Amino acid sequence: MTEFAIRIAGQVAAVSAMFDSTRTYCAAYLCEDAPDFAVSISAEDIRFEREKSEREDRLEGIPPRHFPDAYLETTAVQRKIAEHLFDHDTLLFHGSVVAVDGVAYLFTARSGTGKSTHTRLWREVLGDRAVMINDDKPFLHMGDTGVTAYGSPWNGKHGLGSNVSAPLRAICILRRGAENRIRPIPAGEAVDMLIQQSNRPLNRQRMLHYMELLDRLAQQVVFYELECNMEREAAVIAYETMAGIRKDENA
Repeated sequence: MTEFAIRIAGQVAAVSAMFDSTRTYCAAYLCEDAPDFAVSISAEDIRFEREKSEREDRLEGIPPRHFPDAYLETTAVQRKIAEHLFDHDTLLFHGSVVAVDGVAYLFTARSGTGKSTHTRLWREVLGDRAVMINDDKPFLHMGDTGVTAYGSPWNGKHGLGSNVSAPLRAICILRRGAENRIRPIPAGEAVDMLIQQSNRPLNRQRMLHYMELLDRLAQQVVFYELECNMEREAAVIAYETMAGIRKDENA
């Protein structure tokens, strides 16, 4: 066993892991502070993650993938931390979030749509002003005055992310298109995607709180839909519209 502490979304977790590689995986989030809660991983947790992964693969219509136990331990740590943070009004979300001048913008879509490619274009266009917070699994904390996006070790296959946080201004649903067009959408139009892309509790009794968090998220950020190709113009139009620099075409 290896033991260490990490700070995620304002909470410190004391982690007892089976593999040293898990500590390495979380290296950017290590801290020496007193823990707020503890996470311990067992062989049963590894087995749970493997069975969950296989079920999801079958639902996707692909052959079940065999992941190493060490990798599955990182997902087990993620799940247990997400369960704790859920009680502190924080959701694990599937998306790519980038901050510009200290303000965060989150892009979400079905897998393969091009979230990572689009946020790469933002970094190319905006240079050092743009900082990747997380390219896969950021945490979103619903506070009294707004939503804060936090980085996490679970930052996608490209490892793009930072141990930083920023107030979240907007969530944008990406769709592929031949032309670049962006429009604001009501929260009700985004709710299906929010449910698909956020980490829902396994315990049905906690679903009421989950729906309350989604409602708070919907009230505190602005939503957009972006049809885009993967050219730099898409990043310019998206940023300038969501930052309020230009009027959207439907305004």
